[in-house]
Amino acid sequence: MCFGSNNYGVETVDQVDENGNVDMTSANGGGGDGHKCPTHLVVMVNGLIGSAHNWRYAAKQFLKNYPEDIIVHCSERNSSLLTFNGVDVMGCRLANEVISVIKRHPNLQKISFIGHSLGGLIARYAIAKLYTNDTINNHGSESISSERIAGLVPINFITVATPHLGTGGHRQVPMFGGSNTVEKVAHQISWVLGRTGRHLFLTDKARGNPPLLLQMVNDCEDLKFFSALQSFKRHVTYANAHFDHIVGWSTSSIRRRNELPQRKQLLRSGKYPHILKGDVSTITQGSSIELKVNSFKTATASMEETMIRGLTKISWERVDVSFKGSKQRYFAHNTIQVNTPWMNSDGADIIQHIVDNFHL
Repeated sequence: MCFGSNNYGVETVDQVDENGNVDMTSANGGGGDGHKCPTHLVVMVNGLIGSAHNWRYAAKQFLKNYPEDIIVHCSERNSSLLTFNGVDVMGCRLANEVISVIKRHPNLQKISFIGHSLGGLIARYAIAKLYTNDTINNHGSESISSERIAGLVPINFITVATPHLGTGGHRQVPMFGGSNTVEKVAHQISWVLGRTGRHLFLTDKARGNPPLLLQMVNDCEDLKFFSALQSFKRHVTYANAHFDHIVGWSTSSIRRRNELPQRKQLLRSGKYPHILKGDVSTITQGSSIELKVNSFKTATASMEETMIRGLTKISWERVDVSFKGSKQRYFAHNTIQVNTPWMNSDGADIIQHIVDNFHL
């Protein structure tokens, strides 16, 4: 079985297929003993060098709160070193995986995705592969557009510490310290992470095409990236405002740095102690990244601006997170997901916030 035995106080039924993928339903629901069959599929996608294990805690909390409504599928098709294969390859794998899950559960009607870190980008590619838009003629009156993801109604698209704008310089990776030299070196050695590294650092330009992440903010001839994302009723980013050394606040919240709130003006929420709240200035298309004379920074900033302009055509709920004061703050990138409960437990309120605000 893919997961360990810890149930975190929630009894579930785990169905494992021949590839090791796990569909989780509540032991108190799932269609047995008079309970209704769940109709909402929640797909959870891991990040770089991750696995389905990373989402186990969150999956249990979802099933605890919605025992009769959802099936949680923690993706296993892109784990460990397979996460170096590239966003496109992994997106195709995830799309095929989702189709196989739906075949096993014919009662499903709705679908949502939750991706951590790189998993958010993989999910964005996968939904483009799964997207359909059929026009239905309503008995001679106006035609009705019916957008579906794998034949299901798209509801929530949620990302957690996802580098939506890539990690290609312009201070998007905090551990580089904003150093132009270090960022250039990172570009040059991005091949260490395989095709995924080239995608994240925006160094892939096969056959004269723009980098993949730039392509993924628009509809292409064969893949409707923008339409697929827009089809979801709700779009949410959870982003670390402090201590995430891997994915910066700007790229994970899809904001320009001059649009980020002043940290000192953000207050902690009472019910969710690590969620920040406060007045956020209105983001308009008129804002732009300041372009430096340096050619390297200008190039990366220009690509970043293109991605921001494309992605912000969609309305996003931005949830800012801070583990300042927590002993687990230096592991913020994993704590926000409760990746490993014994060392990332302080992120439990973030998971609860995701659960409490989830749209069924």
